[in-house]
Amino acid sequence: MTQTVAVLGTGKIGEALLSGMIRAGWPTAHLLVTARRADRAEELRARYGVEPVSNAEAAKRADTLILAVKPQDMGSLLDELAPHVTADRLVISAAAGITTAFIEERLTADTPVVRVMPNTPVLVDEGMSVISAGSHATSEHLAHAEEIFGGVGKTLRVPESQQDAATALSGSGPAYFYYLVEAMTDAGILLGLPRAQAHDLIVQAAIGAAVMLRDSGEHPVKLREAVTSPAGTTISAIRELENHGVRAALIAALEAARDRSRQLASGNG
Repeated sequence: MTQTVAVLGTGKIGEALLSGMIRAGWPTAHLLVTARRADRAEELRARYGVEPVSNAEAAKRADTLILAVKPQDMGSLLDELAPHVTADRLVISAAAGITTAFIEERLTADTPVVRVMPNTPVLVDEGMSVISAGSHATSEHLAHAEEIFGGVGKTLRVPESQQDAATALSGSGPAYFYYLVEAMTDAGILLGLPRAQAHDLIVQAAIGAAVMLRDSGEHPVKLREAVTSPAGTTISAIRELENHGVRAALIAALEAARDRSRQLASGNG
C-alpha cells in the first residue's frame, strides 16, 4: 500500500473503488483522483482527503492508473496519457468492452495492462470484479488488482477470451435480477398485495436465497427441491415457468449480451 494509485474518471464506480481502498487502509497520501469538473474534484478532496490532479499529472506520479472512464472516452484519455506513461506503470481498465490490446497499442511498449469488469454492487461492497491479464501483466500485477477491487466485493481471474461471457453473466447480471423483481412485484399486485408489501416480500426472498446459495455450498437444484413439495404451490409455478420457456429465454438473453459485448470490444458499436 506504499504505491501511489490514481483513479482517472471518478464517477460512481471510480468513487466506490476509492472509498473501498480507503476503508482497506490505503493512505490517502498515496491516492490521486481526476475528474472532468472542478467542483467534482473539490467534492472528492473534501469527502476523502485525496488530491485531485490532471490526467497528465496522474500519469507522471502514480504507480498504478485505474481507468474508470466511459468506453467511448477511452481513446481520447489514452492519447492524453501516452506521452507520460512508462513501462514500469500498471494500467488497470474498468471500462466495459475495452480490450487490453486496444490499450497496449496506444501506450509505451511492454506496459502491463489488466482488464477488470466490475458490476454495480461494488457501490455497496458486494460487487464481483472479473480480472484478466494483458500481454505484459504478471501474476503480481493481477494480485495488485485483486487487492484494490477486493475492497468492494469479490474478484475472479479469467482469461481475457472469457471476458465477454463474464460481462453477460456478471456485468449485466444485476439488471436481470432487477427485471425479475419488477415482474414479481407486478404479479404480487395482481394477486392483491399492496406494491410496497409485494416489493418487501420479494426483496427479502431474494436476499435470503442468495445468502443460502453462497453459504450453504448446496447446488441450486437441491435448494429448489427443498422448497418444492409434491403437488404443492411451488411445483405449479415451476411448471408454468417451464411451459413459457423461461430457462431457454434466459440462455438466449445471455448469449445476446455476450454477442453484444463482443461487438463493442471489436469496435463495432
